[in-house]
Amino acid sequence: MAEVLLVPGKVAKRCGVAVSALHFYEQKGLIHSSRNAGNQRRYHKDVMRRIALIKAAQNLGISLEEIKQTLATLPDMRTPTQEDWQQLAQQWRERLDQRIRAMTALRDSLTGCIGCGCLSMKNCPMYNKDDELAAAGPGAVLLNRRMT
Repeated sequence: MAEVLLVPGKVAKRCGVAVSALHFYEQKGLIHSSRNAGNQRRYHKDVMRRIALIKAAQNLGISLEEIKQTLATLPDMRTPTQEDWQQLAQQWRERLDQRIRAMTALRDSLTGCIGCGCLSMKNCPMYNKDDELAAAGPGAVLLNRRMT
C-alpha cells in the first residue's frame, strides 16, 4: 500500500502554521517535501511531528539555527524518535539553563547601575576608572561576567 502524502494546506492546518511557514522551514533545511508529477509539494505524515518539535523548541527560545543543527544530528533527516527526543531535550535543557542564569543575572543587575546615570561614581558597578576593563575585552564585560 502506497504511503499517503499530504498537501501543504492540510499539513499547515494540522500544525497550526501558515503554508508560507512550511516553505520557510523547508528553505531553512528543517523539513523536506517531495514533488508530485505536477511539481507540487507533498509531505510525509511524519513532517507534522518535526514541525511540532520545531514549534516547541521555538517556544523555548531556541533559534531556528540551533534547531537545524540539532536536527542535523539525526540520520537521513528522519523524524526524532522518543529516544532521540530525550537526547535533544537534554542538549536544549543545558542551553536553557545557561540562558536562565544569564537572564537572572541581567534581571538582578537592573536594580543596580546599568547605564542608569546614577551619578554615584563611588558605588556604581560600571564605573571604569582609567579604562581598566579594556584588558578584559570588548563589550559589556561586567554584564557578561554576571551572566555566565
